[in-house]
Amino acid sequence: TPYLSPEASHPNPLLHSKLGRCLTVSLALSVQDLEYLCEGLEGRSSNPVAVLFDSLLLPDSDFGLDHTSPLEWRYEPERAIPHLVLGKGPPGGAWHAMEGSMLTLSLANWMELPGLKLKDWMREKRRNVRNDRATPAEIASYYQHYVSQMSLEQSFACGTTVTSVTRQPGNQEGGPPYGSAVSEAVPFSMLAHNVVLATGTHDIPARLGVEGESLPYVCHSFWELEAAISRGELDQSSDPVLVVGAGLTAADAVLAAHHLNTPVYHAFRRSVTDPGLIFNQLPKLLYPEYHKVHQMMTQQQYQPSPPPQDHAQNLHDPSTPSSLPPSSSTTPSSPLSSYTGYLSFPRYRVVALRPDRKCILESDSGQRTVVQISKALVLIGAHPNLSFLGDNGRSLGVNPNEPITCRRNPIEVDPFTNKVVAADGPGMYAMGPLVGENFVRFLKGGALAIASDLAKTQRVGGRELTTDRWVDRQTEAEVCDGDS
Repeated sequence: TPYLSPEASHPNPLLHSKLGRCLTVSLALSVQDLEYLCEGLEGRSSNPVAVLFDSLLLPDSDFGLDHTSPLEWRYEPERAIPHLVLGKGPPGGAWHAMEGSMLTLSLANWMELPGLKLKDWMREKRRNVRNDRATPAEIASYYQHYVSQMSLEQSFACGTTVTSVTRQPGNQEGGPPYGSAVSEAVPFSMLAHNVVLATGTHDIPARLGVEGESLPYVCHSFWELEAAISRGELDQSSDPVLVVGAGLTAADAVLAAHHLNTPVYHAFRRSVTDPGLIFNQLPKLLYPEYHKVHQMMTQQQYQPSPPPQDHAQNLHDPSTPSSLPPSSSTTPSSPLSSYTGYLSFPRYRVVALRPDRKCILESDSGQRTVVQISKALVLIGAHPNLSFLGDNGRSLGVNPNEPITCRRNPIEVDPFTNKVVAADGPGMYAMGPLVGENFVRFLKGGALAIASDLAKTQRVGGRELTTDRWVDRQTEAEVCDGDS
């Protein structure tokens, strides 16, 4: 349980003053007035409790400072809320599916969970920490180890698939309102007072919705590129790989293909100077590989030839020296003006993909270009799998007429409790990417908001939450349906 240390201080004067007032009442953080503590704080999350908790865990970390946290942690098993985490895979969720040699976007200490220092754990495991960032494989292993280190195994039901979550009719006062049917080899059902939606948004790749998108050479995940590379399907003599998208996964695909000297066409809807482009938000020193991709996107832009020629030349053809025209912002003599085998198409969209592996691209101005490719990698994000909810949970979104997505239409929740606003009654919460919070660093605040609200409900309702033993494949608990 997090408490404010008696010697608590904070570099933020406003928060320091508030902490001083809170210390006059020796209470756990989860029972403090979170809304009061959040007021006036600013940070890199739109979730106020996330900003608060991050500021308490890692004071001024955005400035590269290493202030001591004003929180101290106490082991208080009597405060535990009975819960069961349902997930298709092991603890760590989507981190287990990520390519193991890449580095995480976040600094390593931003990825850690309370009570187990990630850097200390990494040093004990196998290596000196040469970088402030970790690999996804290390993070996945750390989260799996965290569950055993904190003796939480009994609260995880791995290898399960949730098929439905419904509010039970005729619920008696104080009885569990939610029923959950779960199946994976052995079906079972359970009852819970509360349900936390925490499935992330990694399950269903987003699609372009264009002609030819289902052709065999079109992929929708980075892992399909990895598989093609391991099968030896791509090398420097291949036709270019077309990467569609301007996020970090698309950048990873560009780097992977570029490492093989496989030519790359890179098409994306935004301008390279768009402030919303993720590369324009990352510090160059911390993320050199992504800065390199952004340089490539900027300096190797496709320059349309005068009519009637309307096609991009094949990148690896030595007989076409003009196949890599420098952008108008550079000169051929510039040492940074040429990244051999790469060409970007800013503000272009895919119009169609043909069986002969030709792709039609169209610019914002309506000019069309045909490129010959070996593979197309459509990496434009993903949608959550909420098939266990009615209409895939669409009614819970900020815009109930659109599918739930992390960025454009997250689940709408109360900012201080993470209760789902449009739920058909109390007891439903959501956290993580489902509410627009992608970073581990900030989604911990969602967990604090939920735990705080559950603790408050316990105190006000005067009831003790207990987990019944499994009888006839039914149990009563708090359910966290999560793969994140």
